[in-house]
Amino acid sequence: MKISALIASIFAAAVAHSLSAQAQEKVLNLYSARHYQTDEALYANFTRQTGIKINRIEAKEDELLERIRNEGAKSPADIFITVDAARLAKADDLGLFAPVQSKILEHRIPIHLRSPDWFAFSTRARVIIVNRDLVKVEDAQNYEDLAKAKLKGKVCSRSGSHPYNLSLMSALIAHLGETRAEEWARGVVANFARPPKGGDTDQIKSVAAGECGVAVSNTYYLARLLRSEKAEDRKLMEKITIIWPNQKSFGAHINISGGGMLKTAPNKDSAQRFLEYLVSDEAQRYFADGNNEWPSVPAVTVKNSALDAMGKFKADELPIATLAKNAPAAQRIYDRVGWK
Repeated sequence: MKISALIASIFAAAVAHSLSAQAQEKVLNLYSARHYQTDEALYANFTRQTGIKINRIEAKEDELLERIRNEGAKSPADIFITVDAARLAKADDLGLFAPVQSKILEHRIPIHLRSPDWFAFSTRARVIIVNRDLVKVEDAQNYEDLAKAKLKGKVCSRSGSHPYNLSLMSALIAHLGETRAEEWARGVVANFARPPKGGDTDQIKSVAAGECGVAVSNTYYLARLLRSEKAEDRKLMEKITIIWPNQKSFGAHINISGGGMLKTAPNKDSAQRFLEYLVSDEAQRYFADGNNEWPSVPAVTVKNSALDAMGKFKADELPIATLAKNAPAAQRIYDRVGWK
């Protein structure tokens, strides 16, 4: 055999071996809008248990959704994960998710925390916080109270277009109807201490500083401050009171973090195994301990001092699919009342 032919033969054999190895390697391509460093342990444990390597791309949800759309049928993405039902609904409306048939997911996740195409893997509540020197606790027991005249000039908020507020408004539309929900939003705007700005942590700081007397925040921001090693963070929490809203009616609004398998997923078996892993006891505890969220699986118990300190509460069990359906109406209401 000539040298050139021998070299070609060796090269061809090497290529064939490489392709075979790639075919045998189990991978999962994850597009994630969750930007929590603590999730590293979650992913590493999945690989350790299954041998499936995770290739992860992190970006803002709009960037990831645009990328998936541009990649089309050739997209390498298997799973899309983000926070908030409104964002997951946006992906669903674009027709990106594939239905997943899984007895494990159906058994582990309560029906109000899943849709046919996407699932909630952790929850956080949207609570009322008050500065006791400026607002009486009894004057802010329900979301509806934020629109009452006695709180005029005392309410701080983030943007009405933020998904957290869109989900809350979506819940109020379901419970109160669009007309009353719009009246509520108009009343809250009339009570603003300042124009909406910043994130939930900024609202917490504003309430603690007395810039406003009351605001709404997701619980994991509060838990983060309660568990902080910084004395100034813990000092903030000494100045505010956390109120579980609507405990005598529909309960505290629940926000979620979740995801689903994409229609074009090239590694569907790996994708389903990953979704099922996320509802395991171990993974659910990672969510709770790592980012101060509650498990979506009711049977899982966690030990988190900050979450424990907030106490027991009645949660709103409105289906997340309803939140998703009402999101466009929620945005229209915010736009009409000037909640920028």
